[in-house]
Amino acid sequence: MSAPQEELQKTPLHALHLELGARMVPFAGYSMPVQYPAGLMAEHHHTRAAAGLFDVSHMGQLRLAGPGAAQAFESLMPVDVVDLATGKQRYGLLLTDEGTIIDDLMFVNRGSDLFVIVNGACKVGDLRHIQERIAARCDVIPMPERALLALQGPKAVHAMNRVVPGVDKLVFMTGAGFRWNGVDLFITRSGYTGEDGFEISVPAVHADAFARELLAQPEVKPVGLGARNSLRLEAGLCLYGNDIDTTTTPVEAALNWAIQKVRRTGGARAGGFPGADKVLAQIDGQLPLARKRVGLVALERVPVREHTELQDTQGQRAGEVTSGLLAPTFDRPIAMGYLPPQLATPGTRVNALVRGKAVPMEVSAMPFVPNRYYRGPAA
Repeated sequence: MSAPQEELQKTPLHALHLELGARMVPFAGYSMPVQYPAGLMAEHHHTRAAAGLFDVSHMGQLRLAGPGAAQAFESLMPVDVVDLATGKQRYGLLLTDEGTIIDDLMFVNRGSDLFVIVNGACKVGDLRHIQERIAARCDVIPMPERALLALQGPKAVHAMNRVVPGVDKLVFMTGAGFRWNGVDLFITRSGYTGEDGFEISVPAVHADAFARELLAQPEVKPVGLGARNSLRLEAGLCLYGNDIDTTTTPVEAALNWAIQKVRRTGGARAGGFPGADKVLAQIDGQLPLARKRVGLVALERVPVREHTELQDTQGQRAGEVTSGLLAPTFDRPIAMGYLPPQLATPGTRVNALVRGKAVPMEVSAMPFVPNRYYRGPAA
């Protein structure tokens, strides 16, 4: 449930959103822009073609510091934290003791600390969980004084490099500190759209001025939560609360790629994370999966939304859609959902039950739109 209107928090860019004509909605306890006057479709296409600026200041930022920070953080997740090189970023998963997903997050080894970004709707619970589990082993320092912006799209690098020279040296999933007009920024080359782009941690008091300078660049337009959602779904990226939650394990969610060999059975630091026995047994095939996250493309032009029932071709309930919409990039309905493993192979036909009508769908590989992350100069 979102907070009542009078209790909604505001990001440091709230006044700018109103000035730009944004339609504001409650999201994760904040008043957030869902779209601007150009509309969702235009914002989506602009991000794919040029550069879109997103306010993601509702997300949580924190630092883990001290000599034991990496080992402590690794004890909470099935990922390799200890061996992550300075300046490198990684995707992580906080797990319950049952091996299900509390939240997904991003973290960077900054040398002096670990910089962590968690989802807005989960940040209070995440912080409490992290503090309860590892505060005795390292310093857990929330950073509410900082805002977070994302600049995404194939021309993001041109706009960013004009404003903050040198950011073009970053490659996908790396981060570094920069200065802008005497202000300390921390910038990673990452995002949530499948496009090249950056996420910028900036002191909240300077966020408005920084955002305005980015918006003054010819490639950049503001983009709201609506297009952020359609972009991430085309990119096959999970939304916490929809596609993953405390009922799903990383293996059911097809996130095995996020679990490095060193943490798997036979690895140098195998297990040792919450729910490890269950998660590793699922990876090793010793514990059969009941369901698996899949991509789906509708074979008719009928949008298929979250919570829509999925049936096999005999009309038996088989699963459920967790995210779905009409994909702006190629004008076809796409979705993510969960199906039994025997129905999870790309090309398999299932039906979605939309207002009593069976809409044929086909299991599809993801991402639906090829990603364009910048991994360095072509060899």
